[in-house]
Amino acid sequence: MAKKIIAALADSTLFLREWFVNPQRTGSVAPSSPQLGAAMARWLPRDPESFVLELGPGTGAVTAALLKYGLREDRLIAIEHNPTLAKLLRKRFPSARIITGDAWELDSLLADLPHPVSSVGAVISSLPLLNFPPAQADALAHKIRAVLEPRGRLVQYSYHLIKDRSRGTDDFRLVASKIVWWNLPPARVHVFQK
Repeated sequence: MAKKIIAALADSTLFLREWFVNPQRTGSVAPSSPQLGAAMARWLPRDPESFVLELGPGTGAVTAALLKYGLREDRLIAIEHNPTLAKLLRKRFPSARIITGDAWELDSLLADLPHPVSSVGAVISSLPLLNFPPAQADALAHKIRAVLEPRGRLVQYSYHLIKDRSRGTDDFRLVASKIVWWNLPPARVHVFQK
């Protein structure tokens, strides 16, 4: 138990430090809670062979929940913009494909993998989309839609608790929306389907 507490404190310290360096890209002052991770992980694809693309995994709190809820590590592709956090993720999840890069280039990043990936069953996003202009969020949503399998899901959380749609999601069907109170700060998880 003491090791878990120490690891959580270390993650929180690292996350806060990275937030100070670039608050627009980091978007939060603390890693996601296990409850938020669980709320996102329940929307994994039913097909165990489907890839899952995680955008903005940070220190890996949601990543750990995805694996706990049944995603095979070798089916996970994560794009993390911050090189320090990406390095940490590679150590924690050695069988996953951790890419240091910009989520807005996800199409070329997936195509440039040693074994290119053309489609995914779900996109799990922790990106702070409200920090970006609407046109930029729309451009990302277009790329996400293009890579999703038919009926694939986009799972996005926001600290904006009103049930409004997330930025960039006009071309998706909203299938679920839930507030996770046990997170700092509380967050709303939106689930969209292609």
